[in-house]
Amino acid sequence: MTHAYDSIAEGYAALNETSLLNEFYNRPAIVELAGDVSGRRILDAGCGSGPILADLRAGGAEITGVDASAGMLEQAKLRLGTQTDLLVADLADRLPFDDDTFDDIVASQVLHYLEDWAPTLAEFRRVLKPGGRLIVSEEHPAATFLGDRLSGGTSEYFGVRARTEEWNLGGQSTQLVFWDRPLHAMTDAFAAAGFRITTISEPAPSPAARERFPEEFADRPSGRFLAFLLFVLDSTKV
Repeated sequence: MTHAYDSIAEGYAALNETSLLNEFYNRPAIVELAGDVSGRRILDAGCGSGPILADLRAGGAEITGVDASAGMLEQAKLRLGTQTDLLVADLADRLPFDDDTFDDIVASQVLHYLEDWAPTLAEFRRVLKPGGRLIVSEEHPAATFLGDRLSGGTSEYFGVRARTEEWNLGGQSTQLVFWDRPLHAMTDAFAAAGFRITTISEPAPSPAARERFPEEFADRPSGRFLAFLLFVLDSTKV
């Protein structure tokens, strides 16, 4: 994944600024779950162009971001400034931080690039302070499964499976591989790594979404749709 986003970094960053799923759904949901972050040291693991980091910094957090794509980090520097603590790092490898460094870690739409979550979750737990929080956002496993079946696919819900997509943004294209897994595989991985689930959220989009995308809500009286699944996890180490 180090180079997969580099070619589409500018286009992807621009898309996120107006995207229903990112700007009006995922981003505000994570910020709401994070709550009062004033004075907390927070790592955004897979920070992309840095929109969530910007919100956390505005809330008074001390921020650090890592991403496998140098191109995406260049976009983050444009948003956050060159003095922001931003590092190229592959989440499949050991993180370049000491034990017990962070109060919180945000992992937004990033774990699905990994076939095996265990080493990454172990690293998250290592660099979190005792009692620290891990806030995870992932594609809802029911949504990916139903989306595949409704489009004529034959994927099986249970088990871990690869899904390849061709993305074209900003006149550039790249191929991305996602690893889909059922809900029980997610929760089993969290438990095995020593995390305790305190919150599971199937969020609603922000109120501004209805005004920006009225056609998307014409047949949704509840104002909700199935897209992402969010977790707040406590590190159980003492």
